[in-house]
Amino acid sequence: MSQPSQPDRSPAELRNMFGANLRQLARDYPSISELSRRLGINRTQFNRYLTGESFPRPDVLDRICNFFDVDARILLDPVAQLSCKGRILQGAFLNDFLGPGVTNMTEAFFPSGLYQFLRRSFVRTDRYILGLVRVFRSEGITYIRGYEAKSAMRYQGLPADAKSREFRGYASAYDDGVAFTLARRGGRTSSFNYLANVPAMEANVWAGYVARTSRESDTADRVTRMVYEYLGQNHGVILRTARRAGFVEQHELSPFQQRLLGVGTRFR
Repeated sequence: MSQPSQPDRSPAELRNMFGANLRQLARDYPSISELSRRLGINRTQFNRYLTGESFPRPDVLDRICNFFDVDARILLDPVAQLSCKGRILQGAFLNDFLGPGVTNMTEAFFPSGLYQFLRRSFVRTDRYILGLVRVFRSEGITYIRGYEAKSAMRYQGLPADAKSREFRGYASAYDDGVAFTLARRGGRTSSFNYLANVPAMEANVWAGYVARTSRESDTADRVTRMVYEYLGQNHGVILRTARRAGFVEQHELSPFQQRLLGVGTRFR
């Protein structure tokens, strides 16, 4: 059954909605004169837009939307209800709370590229999981993409094809570390990772923990330590890590890795 269409709005109603939204957006700027100058719009004409007396040409409307990072729904709905280009965390409701962590995630703080990760296995507590993830940026958001180890998926009786193993997520910056929210396709499993930089010679190493979304169990942990190491353009290490990805035993870990993973100690 089709949704009932909204009643047609008069030109005056559209101008008033646009003007109200423009006034809301302009509140973040100390001076209307400065704002109109930055937009390249005559101050008198800009005031006419603000009061709903006039409406901009299509090219001027496009300039305004691009400047404020909103879309043409600015004509139809209150700006407070609009997300920022479909972004949830940077939309009006969450931007002041979760948005800064996303936008503050700089290359200098946490560079894009391939990372090797290590953590104790949740399904085989006598083994560790070695894998690769790719960190990249798009439109100001830092994303993570990787694949669950084939051996770990098969051990659980799950499909081991690439589509089933793939996980994706986004990263946020905090005062002393980074946080990832990750999930497999369809949201079947998800996890939260927190990492802090470890001062170490020439290596970009991050240590922390991963918590998975699962019920409490008497036999299995839901949180364990994790280590990320930035591989940069070291193709030899990248290839070796890709070949070894999956279950690894404790003796295969370096003393440095064992220390960061707290081998033999309980996570707190």
